[in-house]
Amino acid sequence: MKQRVTNIYNKLKATNIIANFLNLSSIQISNMLLLLLLIPIITRIIGIKEFGIIMFASKFAQLAGSVINYGTGQSGVRDVAFYLTDQKKLGTVFYNNLFIRVVIFVLFIALLFSLQWVNVDYYPYILLSIPIALAEVFNPLCFFIGAERLKLFNLLNMLSNVASIIAILIFIKSPHDAIWVNFILGGANTITYIGLLVYFASQYGLGFKLPSRQEMLKIGKDNSYLTINNISVNLQQSIIIFAMPRWGYAALLGPYTLCDKIIGQCRILLITVSNAIYPNAARLFQQSTGLWNIYRKKTKYLLAAVFFAGSILIFILADFIVFVLSKEHNPTAVLILRVMAFVPIMSALNVLNVLDQLLKNNTVYIFRIAVYLFILTVVVAFALVSIGGTLAIGAFTLIIETSAVLMYEYAIKKPYTQNG
Repeated sequence: MKQRVTNIYNKLKATNIIANFLNLSSIQISNMLLLLLLIPIITRIIGIKEFGIIMFASKFAQLAGSVINYGTGQSGVRDVAFYLTDQKKLGTVFYNNLFIRVVIFVLFIALLFSLQWVNVDYYPYILLSIPIALAEVFNPLCFFIGAERLKLFNLLNMLSNVASIIAILIFIKSPHDAIWVNFILGGANTITYIGLLVYFASQYGLGFKLPSRQEMLKIGKDNSYLTINNISVNLQQSIIIFAMPRWGYAALLGPYTLCDKIIGQCRILLITVSNAIYPNAARLFQQSTGLWNIYRKKTKYLLAAVFFAGSILIFILADFIVFVLSKEHNPTAVLILRVMAFVPIMSALNVLNVLDQLLKNNTVYIFRIAVYLFILTVVVAFALVSIGGTLAIGAFTLIIETSAVLMYEYAIKKPYTQNG
């Protein structure tokens, strides 16, 4: 048994999966620890109700961030890896990615200020969440992943999280101060990311280069599918949050967003696992689609088993988890968390399916699924708020995640034809 474990470890080590997982997961662990520390700090100072409003504004800013990023967080990794030793081309990638983010951010600010004449829920909170969107302009993670130099990023990301916690403890004293929470979180990230960008540019000697119109049009076209997919994924998780205040369920906003944050950490863990096994999966797929299919199925069911155990644990300990994080025995939050507890199983079943389509370069299928899921998300969200009830609204994420699994399983069963 010991020899078998040793052999498995050596195989994983040889494929760099362990190193990739540790490098990428350290960022996510830092963010998870921030969340686990912040939720009880914030909810105990301002209460679950104000926490829900903060999360509403944060989701709005994150949605804007997914547009501002414009898929550069994904394409940038590939491009940096390709041109790491070519200073001129690396500089082009660096400034093209930044410039398109800046352009979209300026358009976002113009749109945001025009919304002051429209009756937007919690508009002041949204306005003070701008730093969260601004942080996405300067987010250098794709550059550091592509260059395989994550240690400094990890360290400064952790220090930024610590600074955020200290600032919140100092400045957030009552529910009246809740409006500043997102400003503090986004501001700390923005300052850190700017420093990391300057460091990266200086390390690789990237002198300023203004992108050409042709370069902007090219990246605008090339990353359009990625952007639409990212928006769809974001809305799959947040559209119900935007709908609740409009349909008279503002009271559920706090409990729902608290539970959504808890389940969201399982998604982050799965993304980390996916990123860690991606290089080895690509090599297996290159050798043989048969080898990849065997590996995909084994890994998928292993992940599903692990996350099923986690889901059962969350279901049983729902009241304890809610109390630890909020210092309240909130029956509404407990019910929602017990329904959401089974979302990670669906996510675990699907993470390798998505990777399969990426390896096959089935971007058209990915795009179509994103569009279908977006339409389904809108229909289901408004159907559930029309039906009403805590149980119905709590089931939203589970319904969408299950639908995503079915759509990707269908795509996998179709004959493999590479497309772009």
